Amino acid sequence: MSANRRERTGFWRGNSLSLVFGAAFLVVLAAQGVAGRAEFNEQLAVEGLQQVGFGDYLMSSDFAVDVTENWQSEFLQFFLYIFGTVHLLQRGSPESKPLHKAGTESEREQKLGDHAQSDSPRWASTKDWRQALYSRSLGLAMAVFFLFSWFAQSVSGVSAYNDVRLRQLQEPVSWVSYLASSDFWNRSLQNWQSELLAVAAMAILSVYLRQRGSPESKPVGSPHSATGVEG
Repeated sequence: MSANRRERTGFWRGNSLSLVFGAAFLVVLAAQGVAGRAEFNEQLAVEGLQQVGFGDYLMSSDFAVDVTENWQSEFLQFFLYIFGTVHLLQRGSPESKPLHKAGTESEREQKLGDHAQSDSPRWASTKDWRQALYSRSLGLAMAVFFLFSWFAQSVSGVSAYNDVRLRQLQEPVSWVSYLASSDFWNRSLQNWQSELLAVAAMAILSVYLRQRGSPESKPVGSPHSATGVEG
């Protein structure tokens, strides 16, 4: 096997998790566009209105709000989970840290400042705001993605909401009024509760159930009480 081929093989294998899920995301997003356009056109047909093409539907507020309302709930889940698991524990779950490691842990454990290694990220070895920021960068990134997608949902949501109102010969509402509407909060809360349920189920079910070879599971033979142990 040539060096170039080994390098390509190493890249695909070494990044297969993100590549496969990224490709699956694009496929499912396209499928959602197809199904969403069909449903949207059915509604327009019932109302006696002209149907839209696939490209027009992808640029519509109806498609945008359906996409962004799911994105913001996913990023909210990861934001809460990343920050919550710093202090919150679940005895026997691989999704939890060991019970004696609750909190932000010491600089030695986190390899910060004087304890940073030669191959540690540059900002980990600093002792100023850069270390403080980088130490929380993953959770903060998820928070920013959540807020951005939630804002995008509100903007696309009010547009889609007003499109329906106009077809029903009703006055459109402002963005601020939409933020207080039941439509906006129903879209948000129905996704939030499902994400919180999924996290809670994963945390408790992983105490007693196993998936051989998965880092989200304990080794099959580990006792139920083993905490913070990954397979």
